[in-house]
Amino acid sequence: MENKSSTGLKVALGIALVLFLATGFYTMNLYRESNETKKELNEEKQMVMNDLNAMAKQYDEAIAENDVANKDLINARERIQGLIDSLRISETNVKSLWRYKTKYRNLQKEMDILLAQNDSLRIENSYLATSLDSTRVRLEERTMFTDSLLVQNTALAEVVENASILNTVDLKGFGVIERTSGKLIPTERARRADKIRVCFTVAKNALVQAGDQELYVQVIDPNNNILGANEQIVFEDKMLNYSVVSKFNYENSNLNVCEFVTSNNDNDFEKGRYVVNIFNKKDLVSTSEFTLK
Repeated sequence: MENKSSTGLKVALGIALVLFLATGFYTMNLYRESNETKKELNEEKQMVMNDLNAMAKQYDEAIAENDVANKDLINARERIQGLIDSLRISETNVKSLWRYKTKYRNLQKEMDILLAQNDSLRIENSYLATSLDSTRVRLEERTMFTDSLLVQNTALAEVVENASILNTVDLKGFGVIERTSGKLIPTERARRADKIRVCFTVAKNALVQAGDQELYVQVIDPNNNILGANEQIVFEDKMLNYSVVSKFNYENSNLNVCEFVTSNNDNDFEKGRYVVNIFNKKDLVSTSEFTLK
């Protein structure tokens, strides 16, 4: 009897030991798998964080390229920062990461649209600034930035289409030596210059009627004196001193025009920076500068 009891006890202990070892092995596997899962989730979380930071950087670059802040880009950038802050303190689990990945994909689609519109607008603005080359249009470009890229683009296009006055491009001023034969030689030397030559192109504008037109040329020397005729004309509430009146026949096409301006009292020209302005009546339509040494 005692032998049977001893044998049964040994069998029971053996079974208990096997169960204990199996339980321990299972627990260790669960622990290892849990750690691996947690590691993978943390890696996934970091990848989402990296993607969001990269997206935020793209917005920062796009915002920095605009002279005037665009609210659509700024608002999208703030939403991304809010998502980054929320993700940083969130629980690391499958459900949470899935929610943040979904939000990231939606923000990615929105960013593609906004940045494409921003690039299109930037190219359009660059073209306008180059083709019109006038202070008046550049000031209008700055003031006509709106909350919406689409509205802004439309507004800038209307400036070009609806302008009803003549504008000038490629405005240049420079000193010239005038030979007795009439030949003109450009010079940057103040004492050698006989006159200042101002050249520009009157831009085609179908809204302006063909016929005799005139623009007012103003040349200001380094001492802030107006050269040439320095005569005065009044337009409503604005008074303008000009160097010469440029008169020409406009035929609804681009027209190259050059005018000469002399120094005051036939004195030598001063060394320094000269400013050249073109006015269409009281409106400043183009400006440029040059230097005589």
